[in-house]
Amino acid sequence: MSTQTETREKMQGKPGMVQTYQNYINGKWQKAKSGETFASLNPANQEEVIGHFALSGPEDVKEAVDAAERALTAWRRTPAPTRAEMLYKAAHLLEARKEELAQVMTREMGKVIKEARGDVQEAIDMAKYMAGEGRRLFGATVPSELANKFAMSVRQPIGVVGIITPWNFPVAIPSWKMFPALVAGNTVVFKPATDTPLCGLMFIEIMNEAGFPPGVINLITGGGGRAGMALVEDPRVRAISITGSTAVGRQVAGKCGELMKRISCELGGKNAICVMDDADMDLALEGALWGAFGTAGQRCTATSRVIIHTKKYKEFCDRFVEKAKALKMGNGLNPEVEVGPVCNKSQLETVHSYVEIGKKEGAKLLCGGNIMTEGEFAKGCFHEPTVFADVKPDMRIAQEEIFGPVVALIEVKSFEEALKVANGTEYGLSLSMYTQDVNRAFTAIQELESGIVYINAPTIGAEIQLPFGGVKQTGNGHREAGTAAIDQFTEWKSVYIDFSGRLQKAQIDAYESNSDKE
Repeated sequence: MSTQTETREKMQGKPGMVQTYQNYINGKWQKAKSGETFASLNPANQEEVIGHFALSGPEDVKEAVDAAERALTAWRRTPAPTRAEMLYKAAHLLEARKEELAQVMTREMGKVIKEARGDVQEAIDMAKYMAGEGRRLFGATVPSELANKFAMSVRQPIGVVGIITPWNFPVAIPSWKMFPALVAGNTVVFKPATDTPLCGLMFIEIMNEAGFPPGVINLITGGGGRAGMALVEDPRVRAISITGSTAVGRQVAGKCGELMKRISCELGGKNAICVMDDADMDLALEGALWGAFGTAGQRCTATSRVIIHTKKYKEFCDRFVEKAKALKMGNGLNPEVEVGPVCNKSQLETVHSYVEIGKKEGAKLLCGGNIMTEGEFAKGCFHEPTVFADVKPDMRIAQEEIFGPVVALIEVKSFEEALKVANGTEYGLSLSMYTQDVNRAFTAIQELESGIVYINAPTIGAEIQLPFGGVKQTGNGHREAGTAAIDQFTEWKSVYIDFSGRLQKAQIDAYESNSDKE
C-alpha cells in the first residue's frame, strides 16, 4: 500500500486535516517542480476541501514522459497475456475498493452514490474485458497472390500515450482509455481533471498495487493549459486520447495534426429522445427522466432534448414536469437523493446562463430554473431540474450543449419530422426512439445520425463491450470501448515472408504467370 493511502486513512475522520497529494512518476510519489498546489472542493459543500494536489507544469510533464519512454521497450516486449494478468488483478482490487472509490467520487464531483458505484463497476468490467484482449490482439493471415509466400498483419503498440480525462466519470473514462492502451503494450502519462484529482490518484494507486512496473503508468495533476498542453506538445508522446468539450477537442486535435500524432477525441453531445404517438408513455417518461437528470445532466450522452409527437405532447409535458418536480435533490451520499450538485461554481453559472437564454428565446419554463441557495443547498452548487416547453429546434437551448439538469421539449407532427429535428444539430453522439412499430424502429436505426442509437431506452447507458463515440462535431471518428478501443492504441504492421528462394514481383509476376497459362 502506498504512503499516500496510509496517510489518507490515518487522517480520515480528523476535523480540519487536509492531505496534500503528489504526482506519481516512475513508480514514486513526488511534488510538482514548482511546489505549488491546488484544492479539490466538494460541490455539495464548497467549504469542504477534499485535498491539495500538485499543480504540475511542463517540467513535471517532461519527467513523466521521460519515465514512460524509458519503460516502453521492456513493457512492449512483455507478452500480452502477462500484461493482461495485471489488468485482472486491477479488476479484483477495484472490486475490493469499490465502495471507498464511490464515496470519494460522490464527495469530489457530486454524483449520487448509486451512480458512483456504477462508475467504478464500469471500470471493473472494462478491466476484465480488456484483460481478455491480451489473448486476442488479432491480426489477419491472408493468401498471397504469389506461390511460396506467406502474408499476415500484426498489431504493435504506438508508444507513449497521453490520456486526458474529464470529471464526470472520473474512474470509468480513465479505464476506457488506459486499459486498452496498456494491454496493447503502450506506456501512459495520465492527467485527470482538476475537479477530480483524488479519484484519478486512487485509480493509479490501484494500478500500482496490481503490479505495473515503474514508468509504465505515470500521473500528473494540474490544469489543461499548462500540464495538458505540455503533454499534447511533447513529440515523444505518440498518441493523445482526450474526452472533453468540443472547443478543447478542436484545439488539441489541431495541435496533434501539426505534430502528425494520433489523436482520439470524444467530445460534446446534444442528444435527443424521440417519443412517437405509439410509444409506451410510462416507459418513455421514465427513460427521459433518467436520461435528462441522471448525473445532474452532466453526461456527454445526457438527454437534453425530448422530441414528442403532437398527439402525445401535452400529456408528456404534464407528466414529465410532475416527475421532475418530485426528484429529491441533495448531497449524493444520502442514498435517497436522486439529483446531486453540478461539479463546480463555474458549471453552475454556465447552466443558469442557459436558463436565462431559454427565457429570452421565448421557450416556456415549466419548472425549475433556479440556483438553489437555501438551507442545505447554500454551500453547494445545486441547480433545480429545469424543463422548457415549446422549444423551437433552432433555439440555442436546443442546439448547444448545456451539461446540466436542463431539458428542452420539442413538439413535432410526424415520425419524419422527429428524425429531421433529432439530426438537426452539429453533434451526433446518442439518439433514441420510443415506438412500438418495428418498421419505424429499424428506420430510426438507419436514419439517425449518431454513433449510438437506442430503441425504447434513454440516451444514456452504453455498455463496455460495444464501441462508444459519435459523428459530426462529437469526435474525430475514433471509438472507445469494445474491440474498437484496441484500434486506438495499436499500429498495423503487414508482414510478407517469401520462401520461394527467388525474387518474386507482386502484381507483375502473378499476372504475367496467369497470362502465360492463357
